[in-house]
Amino acid sequence: MSEADAAALHVPVLAERCLDLLAPAVGAPGAVLVDATLGMGGHAEAALRRFPALRVVGIDRDPQAIALASARLAPFADRFTAVHTTYDHVDDVAAEHGRAGTVEGVLMDLGVSSLQLDAADRGFAYAQDAPLDMRMDQSTGISAAELLATADVAELRRILRVYGEEKFAGRIAAAIVRRRETCPLARTGELVEIVRENIPQAARRTGGNPAKRTFQALRIAVNGELEVLERALPRAVEALAVGGRIVVESYHSLEDRAVKTVLARGATSSAPPDMPVEPESHRPYLRLLTRGAEEADEAERARNPRATSVRLRAAERLRPTPDHLLPAPRRRYDA
Repeated sequence: MSEADAAALHVPVLAERCLDLLAPAVGAPGAVLVDATLGMGGHAEAALRRFPALRVVGIDRDPQAIALASARLAPFADRFTAVHTTYDHVDDVAAEHGRAGTVEGVLMDLGVSSLQLDAADRGFAYAQDAPLDMRMDQSTGISAAELLATADVAELRRILRVYGEEKFAGRIAAAIVRRRETCPLARTGELVEIVRENIPQAARRTGGNPAKRTFQALRIAVNGELEVLERALPRAVEALAVGGRIVVESYHSLEDRAVKTVLARGATSSAPPDMPVEPESHRPYLRLLTRGAEEADEAERARNPRATSVRLRAAERLRPTPDHLLPAPRRRYDA
């Protein structure tokens, strides 16, 4: 895939709304925005075009995404930097590339990217037969096939139920274990077949492809997505300068719940409710910029089908985080 293909195939979700929310923080000269989920560079390109004095630092764990986005954004090479890492190192990236160790904006567009879904050999799509891989960074970690070959039935059931919210997780997990006793699962088509055979016919009539939840669950497990997100969110807040803004787009309830929790914690006083005077150290350090989670309107959904399930939340940093609420430190991403 070329950079032209990337630009044509990737339509960033709610791009203008994201930029409107970020604008008060990133529109000034010298501002830095961390695009923590660079993908094919759609949001980054929109930001660079709209804000001519903005610098963007893009993070992605997928080397192919880094290469395609860097080529796409070559006209902005003097204002764009790519970093190959997972986005739970967003604070390290901000410390290295920001002003005084912080940045004015952080953008996260969560989930699987168009690049990964559209590349049949990556194994993310249940509609195409391909090797069962699902790794966002194919240079590290175990594939979906390896996970299915080694996890016991209880672990598989947990993955499908928790990460995929699959009602028939037990039946599917048991069928996977039975199947691998004679032949290891190696291809997405084989997994789709097992899912179809173990979901009642009545349940197959609604909700789209019945394998959708199983594929979502395995992708999340293979890439440790929720663990990375839960580490990344508080670190992203810490990466923001006072007055900086964070915008996060989620695509399923588990992601959105994690985002809601972190932003709501920052926007709520940590003082005991019966304390007569609220100490400065317990005042909210975030201000919510959206009322709940915003969804795409019908026009956006028609223009970009990926926007159908999006949930957007945003917040502004009001003051430094109180010491008692700071996330635990850990080693740098390049250590």
